[in-house]
Amino acid sequence: MMFPEEKKVYVFELDDVLFPKKDYLLQVYYLFANFIEFTETFPPQGDLVNFMKNHLENQGEEFLFEHAQATFGFDMKYKEHFERLHVNAVLPLKLHLFDHITALFSQLNAEGKEICVLTKGNPLEQLNKVKFVDWGEFSNRVKIYFQDELDFRQIDPTQFLVQEFAVDITAIQFVD
Repeated sequence: MMFPEEKKVYVFELDDVLFPKKDYLLQVYYLFANFIEFTETFPPQGDLVNFMKNHLENQGEEFLFEHAQATFGFDMKYKEHFERLHVNAVLPLKLHLFDHITALFSQLNAEGKEICVLTKGNPLEQLNKVKFVDWGEFSNRVKIYFQDELDFRQIDPTQFLVQEFAVDITAIQFVD
């Protein structure tokens, strides 16, 4: 992957750029299915996880809970728990950076470039993902920013990064 060498700051999105978002969602679904099986004794955790995985792969995230609820007949009251898990799940497994991202981070770091993440979406959910990423040697070298938080504070994310890194806008490379 070739990147403009003259840039000083490289800004990455989190989901499906640094790691597969699916890796996070499947662990959330596993935890939810485990909770439903423990609480209601039906459906078996494996059946619900497989249903949710197939739905995610074939139809996406939209209406996943509703379709699972209609298929397996568990109470709608669990929707709040399902949504809360997306924000504060304690994942059983770490999220791993794509191999090419690890190599790119090493190259950028060796060249003295700044690396940061500017991620879209619910800041609490995105922060939860960040906590479970295995950053390896980059754990103290990658700065994390939340676009929705900046937008809420009526701060232009690009201008914020220009000021934060004290560079001209032309020195920033966005990767999403």
